[in-house]
Amino acid sequence: MNPPLRPVALLAAALGLVAATVALTRLTLRPPAPAVPAAPLTPSPTRPPEQVAALGRLDPKGEVRSLAAPMGSMGGSPRLTRLLVQEGARVRSGQLLATFDNAPPLLAERRQLQARLASLRARLTIQQRDIERYRRLGRSGAIATADLDRRETDLLTLQGELLEARAQLQRIEADLSLSELRAPIDGVVLRVRARVGERPGDQGVLELGDSDHMEALIEVYESDIDRVRPGQPVTLTSENGGFQGKLQGRVLRVSPQVRQRTVLATDPTQDADARIVEVRVALQPADAERVRGRSGLKVIAQIGS
Repeated sequence: MNPPLRPVALLAAALGLVAATVALTRLTLRPPAPAVPAAPLTPSPTRPPEQVAALGRLDPKGEVRSLAAPMGSMGGSPRLTRLLVQEGARVRSGQLLATFDNAPPLLAERRQLQARLASLRARLTIQQRDIERYRRLGRSGAIATADLDRRETDLLTLQGELLEARAQLQRIEADLSLSELRAPIDGVVLRVRARVGERPGDQGVLELGDSDHMEALIEVYESDIDRVRPGQPVTLTSENGGFQGKLQGRVLRVSPQVRQRTVLATDPTQDADARIVEVRVALQPADAERVRGRSGLKVIAQIGS
């Protein structure tokens, strides 16, 4: 009869367990493999910002001023009686440019008030002198107190009339200042819109601008305006040969308002009702001198060039 195999099987199982434990221990204590550094990310090349092309015009520095006529007492503008400048004339700040027909009645009223003021001052002087005399008589009991009170009341009335006349004269002087048109700045008369004998309309009497110092007003489509920033370089060329070569400048400011375009392209098929944003461009001093006095000249602008 063969011996039993159970002890042998148990011994083999124990030896196998010991070998697995040793192998697992070696695997756990083995140093980790060195980490492989990740490849650096290569930034994708950035595209330069696209240029923006737009039409515009040369404009005097500080924009064009449209000088309006004063409003008359009935709501309309008075008639133009004298026009003292012509288109292209250089004017100084404060210079008289035109007069209107509301001046003669105001001048007559001023003369009347001045005469009344002179009369009131003379009466007031006499009244003050009389009151001083009556006060002395009143202290000695020579006159009744009621007489002195009445004369002092008359004095207060005269003083009130004098103050009222002075206020009326100030109003007349203010109205007279509106019977004249004076230049608010040094500049050049760019366009006359009313003639002697006419009542100026909504466009005013004339347009004035500082055309000795030129800028550019560019009309950028509203779809392109997000690519325009103050400080960007700008290159200008003349669409119709108004000047040779190119003008250089920088974006000065961007209007916050969207408007309808006013500078039309030569191509009649382009949309004349397009919506634009006005961009003002400051020219380099030498280039601004080159186009001095050429207000309204049409230009083609490359913004970001």
